[in-house]
Amino acid sequence: MNDKPGGTPDDGSENPGQNPFKGTPFEQIFNAFGGAGGLGGAGAAGLPDLGQLFNQIQFLMQPHEGPVNWDFALDIARKTVAQAPDPTPSQRQRDAVADSVRLADHWLDDTTTFPSGVTSTAAWSRAEWVVGTTDVWKVLVEPIAESSVQALGGALPEEARAMTGPLLGILGQAVGGMLASQVGSGLGALASEVLSVSDIGLPLAAPGKAALVPANIHEFAEGLDVTEDDVLLYLALREAAHQRLFAHVPWLREHLIGAVADYARGIEINAEGMQSRIEEQMRGVDPHDPASMQALLEGGMFDLPRSPAQEAALQRLEVTLALVEGWVDEVVGQATAERMPAAAKLQEAFRRRRAAGGPAEETFASLVGLELRPRRLRDASTLWGSLRTRQGVEARDGVWMHPDLLPTAADLDDPLGFREDATALPELSDEDFDAELKKLLDSPDGE
Repeated sequence: MNDKPGGTPDDGSENPGQNPFKGTPFEQIFNAFGGAGGLGGAGAAGLPDLGQLFNQIQFLMQPHEGPVNWDFALDIARKTVAQAPDPTPSQRQRDAVADSVRLADHWLDDTTTFPSGVTSTAAWSRAEWVVGTTDVWKVLVEPIAESSVQALGGALPEEARAMTGPLLGILGQAVGGMLASQVGSGLGALASEVLSVSDIGLPLAAPGKAALVPANIHEFAEGLDVTEDDVLLYLALREAAHQRLFAHVPWLREHLIGAVADYARGIEINAEGMQSRIEEQMRGVDPHDPASMQALLEGGMFDLPRSPAQEAALQRLEVTLALVEGWVDEVVGQATAERMPAAAKLQEAFRRRRAAGGPAEETFASLVGLELRPRRLRDASTLWGSLRTRQGVEARDGVWMHPDLLPTAADLDDPLGFREDATALPELSDEDFDAELKKLLDSPDGE
């Protein structure tokens, strides 16, 4: 055993004072929090003073189950929302939302084969939006959070994990706390921007629940040269269209959420890259300042390389979301074409809002680690409109019968060419069709 005070862990000897994290992403954290030669002094085994480390990050260590402390996350989200006035919607606002959704559903009856999917309406405050969407956020966030924590532990050598079980447990709790802090801040920020429960394209509330956020709609309408009533009706049309699609395409919800889960399963931690970043970031970290440690763990510490499977899951998510948003844009455009003079301005405003990658997209990226590409919205809307023009509403909506029928990323690159040859078949006479079918059946090789 090395009896020298402050003995170096770099002497290569097999002594208990050697830093078990040497050469791993946690070496700098070990030294900063009391490893051999560190700030807090080492215990008999040369490990960090766990009590001191716990005190530094105890604000993140509230007891919880799973990879994210949702009570902590929701508390942060509510506090974030409370930084600005968040009035409870009045009865007049709730009635206005209900009336707008009812009218929207009536207009949409003429533009899609899908019947209404709305079972209830709501006017939510921002805080109510946070609470009302939490169950779906749990499904979206937890697979990624769990994979991140597991990958973090897996970045250590086996011998280090065996020697430092208690410390790893604390680090896992700390990372879970950091994730809760990030999720809570993200939800709070998103609640201050979203206009409805389907605003980011994912179904965030219970099926059939058409909910709008009047306070945010009021602020959004102030920057437009249209009336607030028109904005509310246009939002109701978009919300009602989302509800129809998700209600009558039963596989769509799981298809989207499953893509997020598939992405999460492939998360890995790049230990070498993580080590170099920590070495750089730790130079400016005060271990006695929780905010400083939070900045470290949120400041790009994790390098999550994408595997081919992750890339496929990400593309599936991006393309499907673009198709959802494009379909909504198309059917709402048809519903308002002859009824709502302000619709063209509102359509362009919403397209610019999505194409700019605004707060909704940025927050989604911070919550689930995925960068979306809303610029495909225009391509998807063009594709659906072209298909309707050539083959009719039934053919356009029929594409949603099965995920294998959906347009691909390549189809979005050429939206006017999607199924362009599908119009050839109806031009055949019955005799021509029978002749072609007989020729196919009589062919020895089926060609």
